[in-house]
Amino acid sequence: MGTPEKYILIIAYRSDDDAAEASLDELGRLIETAGGEPVGMFSQKLDHPDPATYIGSGKALELKEMMEVLEADAVVCDDELTPAQHRNLSDILDAKVIDRTMLILDIFASHAHTGEGKLQVEMAQLKYRSSHLKGAGIAMSRLGGGIGTRGPGETKLETDRRLIGRKIARLSSDLKELQNNRMTMRKRRMSSQLNTIAIVGYTNAGKSTLLNYLTSSDVLSEDKLFATLDPTTRKCILPNGSEILFTDTVGFINKLPHQLIDAFKSTLEEARYADIILHVVDMSDPEADMHMQVVYDTLEELGVTGKPVITAFNKCDVAEPDAESHDPLADRVVRISAGTGEHMDDLYDAIEAVLTAGLEPVDEVIPYTEASRLAYIRKYGQLTEEEYTEDGIRIKGYIMPGHRTGKE
Repeated sequence: MGTPEKYILIIAYRSDDDAAEASLDELGRLIETAGGEPVGMFSQKLDHPDPATYIGSGKALELKEMMEVLEADAVVCDDELTPAQHRNLSDILDAKVIDRTMLILDIFASHAHTGEGKLQVEMAQLKYRSSHLKGAGIAMSRLGGGIGTRGPGETKLETDRRLIGRKIARLSSDLKELQNNRMTMRKRRMSSQLNTIAIVGYTNAGKSTLLNYLTSSDVLSEDKLFATLDPTTRKCILPNGSEILFTDTVGFINKLPHQLIDAFKSTLEEARYADIILHVVDMSDPEADMHMQVVYDTLEELGVTGKPVITAFNKCDVAEPDAESHDPLADRVVRISAGTGEHMDDLYDAIEAVLTAGLEPVDEVIPYTEASRLAYIRKYGQLTEEEYTEDGIRIKGYIMPGHRTGKE
């Protein structure tokens, strides 16, 4: 591996200094995730980003001097640039310029492993580049290699709008077929009557680590932004014996490019068809409140509303003792550590409580000749007690309305 590209992080912001600093810190982690090296930060307080150069022409000249002093190779802007901003800033700096959207798309391109994931990322990249070709001119050719150029960006697609249009049409057709396959799999899971829980959260909140703990799986889990992109569904047997399905989803992030939301809609829609939303929050992160809001805003954009929510404040083992764990939008709140397993019983209890809400209680003795009903009750409800007696099997639990008879 060669020497990483050196980047200066840039932001034009209105008022909140702390929020701007936090956003730049996250931008730096994104650059590191993409394989680059942040070497400096440059901020400019403006009512609105300058329409010509994002930070203003005078500040752009200051930035050019800063690049020379720090020997930076490129700059990355914290917002999505217009074609004019991109071109003008590139001309003044005579260097590579990328924006937050290009950076996130690049990370997605390197982290997508399944065929569907790769197609979704390529679709998002092509839509972005198609909208930015007009007026980009030299700026696009100045990108060269490295961050912002992975995926389809290394070909003449960047300069041939008609070819991009044909490519998007073909990808749309391929993705439509994959979406139909996903819908078929989803219907099959729904017909099994197993409850499904969608795990959602800000990127790097610990969703994959939690999925691994709950289901004894080996999904990739790293302390990186967007370590996993491809959704994973695994079966879990709760302590009371009932079976449920957990589905991990793509991590959310502030200013998540709309191209990605569009491209990953079929994947993100797993949450729409889930029975419960398990919202994972990194309670050790000082920006946890903002991250929670981003997750809820994204869910609303996807039409995921009106579902019971369990918020799991994760990483309690490394969080400050007085760290907040309050979510007024959640039906249940727990503090856990998916890494160490602390307080996981509280999470199981919360899941069982939400799942049994609306179910009918069962308290009876089943004759041994009807023992097959036990499997039926486990399938359509939950058993909380099971005792073998002389008269039969004494059970207590819950079952879905209309399934008390034990007949399919």
